Amino acid sequence: MSYQFLRVELFSRKGKSGRGTSFLFDEVERRPSASLHVPEPGEPVVVYGMDVPALRALHDTRADAARATTKAGKTRAVRSDQNTVAGVVLSYPTSMTEYRESADVRRDFERWEVRSVAWLREQYGDRLACVVRHEDESYPHLHAYVLPDVADAEMRASVLHPGFRAKSAVKDAGTQPGEDEKALNKRADAAYKAAMRSWLDDYHVKVSQPCGLTRLGPGKRRLTRAEWQAEKSQARALRTALDRASVVKSKVESFVQARRDETKSLVGTAETTAAALKAEADAAKADAARRLAEAAKATETAKAHADAAVREQRKARSMMSLVREETAKVRAASARLQRLPTMLRTMIDGFRVSKVAARVRAAVADEMERLREQALSAERRADAAYKQASAAEAARQKADDKVRTFDAALTETQAQRDAARREVQRLRPPEPTPAVSLGPGFGLRPTPGRR
Repeated sequence: MSYQFLRVELFSRKGKSGRGTSFLFDEVERRPSASLHVPEPGEPVVVYGMDVPALRALHDTRADAARATTKAGKTRAVRSDQNTVAGVVLSYPTSMTEYRESADVRRDFERWEVRSVAWLREQYGDRLACVVRHEDESYPHLHAYVLPDVADAEMRASVLHPGFRAKSAVKDAGTQPGEDEKALNKRADAAYKAAMRSWLDDYHVKVSQPCGLTRLGPGKRRLTRAEWQAEKSQARALRTALDRASVVKSKVESFVQARRDETKSLVGTAETTAAALKAEADAAKADAARRLAEAAKATETAKAHADAAVREQRKARSMMSLVREETAKVRAASARLQRLPTMLRTMIDGFRVSKVAARVRAAVADEMERLREQALSAERRADAAYKQASAAEAARQKADDKVRTFDAALTETQAQRDAARREVQRLRPPEPTPAVSLGPGFGLRPTPGRR
């Protein structure tokens, strides 16, 4: 592996030395008149966006419609020497022979190509119109073409060049106090170099470094061969480390996601179980309340029957008191019959007493039997009501036990959920430290092959 190669250039319709936009599109399309530097021109491969004929048609249509406003306020067509398109060349430092013969090299190239296109999209957004790959020169490389914003009526491509954009910003701001035109130009050139250096550094951090490429070659820094080989080995080791870190990060994220899904499943199961237990407890409470209401009602009914039986018993006792009083009156009347012989008096008294007693017993026998039946019935209903009340109390106690069991299960489930969340937090990997550029400075090496 070697160092990165990245270049940006602006083109106008008129061009310089015959290299205008028409020649640019002919060359990338591999038309014979513009491909004399390629021994065997091959078909370009479109990697992103539209193909070259569509790019040519879009550019020419927009350039013909572009208009500029003069200082006098008049509108005119833009000059033919105004830059209207930006071209970016990105080269991969491996020979086409290695590219064709080694599957590992092609895999590394495809990884570099995907990262390069993503970086171009990040830099230019929707202004990136086309990216094609050439495989017919010494090195595989990409050509990217960027058109100005559609909202720019003058179609100025200078804003697409990071160096020219920074230099124009300094020039437009004008001289500072105590600064002449020469010093202004020097400061503008410094801004140009700083912007280009930052542009190349950003590409190195986001594309070249993860792909094992160095920022600069050995020539500009006058490195020995041993130093250059050591730097390339370091770049390869860095790429390997980044690859391993990416694999580890992916595995950690997969593990954390699996634990997160497992925790969610456990929490969902616990919540479902808790809901079922709560529903069962609610049903048990409702059943216990219903049974308690029925027992209370039965108790009230039994109490009413018992009160009625007590009232009947009191009535019977009152009637017996009347019988005893009548018997006492008869005996008193018999004692006054002293004039009759003793035997006759005794017989008459005995007959009368027996007759009265039989009459009283006949009068109260049915009523006493009915009272005894009512008392027995009231006693049986009271026993049944007591049994129902005992069953309702047992059901209420069982419902309370279920509620206490549910509360304990819910507390344990919440503790398990909190423990799972703490475990996920502990296993979450730290954020990766941003990579640092391996080499400062700015430099462009000559094209490893004519582009």
